[in-house]
Amino acid sequence: MRSLFSDKTVLITGGTGSFGHEVLNRLLLEPVKEVRIFSRDELKQSEMRSKIKDSRVKFWLGDVRNRPVVDQVMSGVDLVFHAAALKQVPSCEFFPMEAVLTNVDGSNNVIESAISKSVEKVICLSTDKAVYPLNTMGMTKALMEKVARATAKRCYNDSTTICCVRYGNVMYSRGSVIPLFIEQIKKGGPITITDPEMTRFLLPLSDAIGLVLFAFENGSQGDIFIKKAPAATVGDIAEVLQDIMGIEVPVKVLGMRHGEKLHETLATREEILDSVDMGDYLRCLMDDRGLDYDKYISEGEPSESQLEDYTSESTDRLNKKELKKLLLSLPQIIDLKP
Repeated sequence: MRSLFSDKTVLITGGTGSFGHEVLNRLLLEPVKEVRIFSRDELKQSEMRSKIKDSRVKFWLGDVRNRPVVDQVMSGVDLVFHAAALKQVPSCEFFPMEAVLTNVDGSNNVIESAISKSVEKVICLSTDKAVYPLNTMGMTKALMEKVARATAKRCYNDSTTICCVRYGNVMYSRGSVIPLFIEQIKKGGPITITDPEMTRFLLPLSDAIGLVLFAFENGSQGDIFIKKAPAATVGDIAEVLQDIMGIEVPVKVLGMRHGEKLHETLATREEILDSVDMGDYLRCLMDDRGLDYDKYISEGEPSESQLEDYTSESTDRLNKKELKKLLLSLPQIIDLKP
């Protein structure tokens, strides 16, 4: 069967990050014509270039904030993975306009450029923090979703399809809690925990890549795809990592940081109402209504009150044995066993 990526030129924005590395490895198993890594970090590009020995990979230095440069790298592209973003919650809290410029304006540049260059499909990466956003990072990601869907609605019959994917914490991604805890354990502690009862969705990076590939194959204009995922408490993660490493260290509770929530939400009940359950995935359909609200006043959804938000508190909660099994499925964790 012919691959979706056969003879295609694929652009990965923010391509030097954890997601970019993993999706590139997956793409190079496909008969792609070319993969373009677009990012503003020349050091990470240099490090990545020294590891990747494949003539199909091309590196482009630039920033999604710069529309002319985005237009240059977009020329001749068939498919786009849009992963470029400012993702650190505390940093975005202190520099909110920087988050707006990258996560909102930059995303709009990528989407509009893709349309102008007749790209087949754009997949924008979002986060559970975009749902009921409390922090700047989540707010800007929510706006990115709104920009993507508004543009999709405007370009409904155009050749470019615009979709989003939304997922929770990618396990062992750069800057996430698991590698932080591991480093603290190696140094003898203490492990710094915001709140032991805080819950987070847990998603292996391979599953996050699978979600994006699923969206490429199944996405229609304006869709948001969500990967169902289990959750665990931060306290249990810290305890199980110590058990795996065979090292016990002190734990220090700091309290929640700027813009953090006790539990995260992957889908609101309103989104679930207008979604299609596809097994491992939820497909949230775009609201394609216009601005004439009068005709909707008499309409209602009596079943809506029976639905609940899909949160890290209400999803399947991993016990410590299940959490340990999931952690040991990560290649980075297996090597930590004594």
